[in-house]
Amino acid sequence: MKLLPADAPWTHDDKSVVAIGVFDGVHRGHRQIIHRAVATAQHHGVPCVVVTFDPTPAEVLAPERAPRLLDSLEHRAELLGEIGVDEVRVVSFSHEASQEEAKDFVRRVLVDSCQAGMVVVGEDFHFGKNRGGNVETLTAWGEEFEFETLALALLGDGERISSTRIRESVSRGDVASATAMLGRPFGYFGVEVVHGDARGGAELGYPTANIDPSTRLIRPVLGIYAGSATLPDGQRYAAAISVGKRPQFYENGDVLIEAYLLDFAGDLYGKPIDLEFFEYLRPEMAFESVNDLVAQMGRDVAQTAEIFGTSGVPEA
Repeated sequence: MKLLPADAPWTHDDKSVVAIGVFDGVHRGHRQIIHRAVATAQHHGVPCVVVTFDPTPAEVLAPERAPRLLDSLEHRAELLGEIGVDEVRVVSFSHEASQEEAKDFVRRVLVDSCQAGMVVVGEDFHFGKNRGGNVETLTAWGEEFEFETLALALLGDGERISSTRIRESVSRGDVASATAMLGRPFGYFGVEVVHGDARGGAELGYPTANIDPSTRLIRPVLGIYAGSATLPDGQRYAAAISVGKRPQFYENGDVLIEAYLLDFAGDLYGKPIDLEFFEYLRPEMAFESVNDLVAQMGRDVAQTAEIFGTSGVPEA
């Protein structure tokens, strides 16, 4: 999915249906909004556009309190494209942009750039200087600028879902709950495999693929997880994943994300992989001996294989 600036010229003959929001994670609540926008656009034979923000307002206005993100912008756009969105337009948020009056934003982005005939938002959506724009003002301006406003609750199976709740689940290691709210496994996507200390294969017999995701992205609590890894050729493997500091070997090491791919042999250095987390297995810990660690790793791998086999993950 190609990313366009929010105010890129409109190149279509028709008006559009626009969904607007950060949509971090593109979770099941967000999908209620996106599906409605896509269905409406398809019914009228017009483009469906998503307007999103990067960096997010929180990252610019309160960086010390800004939550880490569930997804990169690129993966967010990929997910939106899979749902049926035709264009993703990005507001490059800044301190200067934060001073734009809400009505000016509507005129510049939604009306002039996107030619909106309908705008779909979450029911608690706020925007513009001092969060001065909301569903009520958007509805009023829609009457002036000739677009319809539709506000929807972020619900999944009748339960309110938010990116905040999902982040909280990931942060405590409850990736299964995060999956239920996301409608897909939490993970890192298109992240390059980097070199580690090569200890896993040479010393422990479990060579790992190491990734170093952007610091903007959230990290699960330290521990061992069952999951999967998908390679550039589409092949998918069960993966025992460690998020930790390797206390067996280092007193206070850096946090690393390492994945042992079951039944895989090959060189992945420099290649992008998708790493998905299915279930938290145990906390990381130091053992009495390296042999004890290796024995536990064997049990982790066996448990991972069992979980992967019952996860409903399709064959590539």
